Amino acid sequence: MEKRVAVILNTGAGSANGTELEDSILSAFQRAGMSVDLRRIEPGEDLSAIARQAAAECDIIVAGGGDGTVSTAATVAVQEGKTLGVLPLGTLNHFSKDLGIPQEIDGAIGVIAENKIRDIDIAEVNGQFFINNSSIGLYPRLVLTRERRERLGYGKWWSAVWALTRLVRWAPFQKVKLEFEGNELRRRVPFVFVGNNIYEMDLYNIGTRKRLDEGKLCVYLMSRSGRTGLLLLIIRSVFGGLKRSKYFESFNVSKFSIETRKRSTLVAIEGEVKALESPLEYKIQPRKLRVIAPRDKE
Repeated sequence: MEKRVAVILNTGAGSANGTELEDSILSAFQRAGMSVDLRRIEPGEDLSAIARQAAAECDIIVAGGGDGTVSTAATVAVQEGKTLGVLPLGTLNHFSKDLGIPQEIDGAIGVIAENKIRDIDIAEVNGQFFINNSSIGLYPRLVLTRERRERLGYGKWWSAVWALTRLVRWAPFQKVKLEFEGNELRRRVPFVFVGNNIYEMDLYNIGTRKRLDEGKLCVYLMSRSGRTGLLLLIIRSVFGGLKRSKYFESFNVSKFSIETRKRSTLVAIEGEVKALESPLEYKIQPRKLRVIAPRDKE
């Protein structure tokens, strides 16, 4: 029996706009011998609700957009027991790159047509799923500060540089308590980064993952205080020397918690900032996400 395929195209993603793109996607699926139901997500529409409707009617949900779009579709796929396909149409497309999915439309659709299924991990914090990473501290504040600057009419990248400069000057540190595997860490940190599987930290591969099915969260934190110390750590991260710093700590676990001094904490999840209640309960869901992708990367 032929699988029913829904393609969810987020028109707000980096390159996912225009009828020309829609036509090229439909033509590429037709050349691959596939009939699909394409659903455009217009700005302001509820992506999760549309993905859930697609899941009720189809066997495979193909997310066309950036990592935020893919993460929302992945959440629905896990909850509804469906298979996820990916069309990388965002700006960075970290998830699809780590899966080895081609970044051009024809290549990505060719992978979907081959229908090779992999079971990979998905992470969650306080019940909210994510496919890439989550963090507290510097990054969520950076996002909010940048967005406020953008609303004043400044460009995205200049706003990001301005926000980072401001935050380094303020040196925003917070006290946290981390508990994992019977251990307890109390630190004063500018941020805590949590990744779905292990993120590389060397210069040439920084921000990439070799595997998405090891059943581990990676947790990275810096504990050096002061503006100068924070700036030095940022510079070391750019040049690949972060792991050699005694102020950089990391561990890999299947679950852990972060407790802050406030009742709620700003948390970045796939670049979206939300206020979640403390403690933050992070855990990995091993091989819970069924995705169409090339064979496992060695």
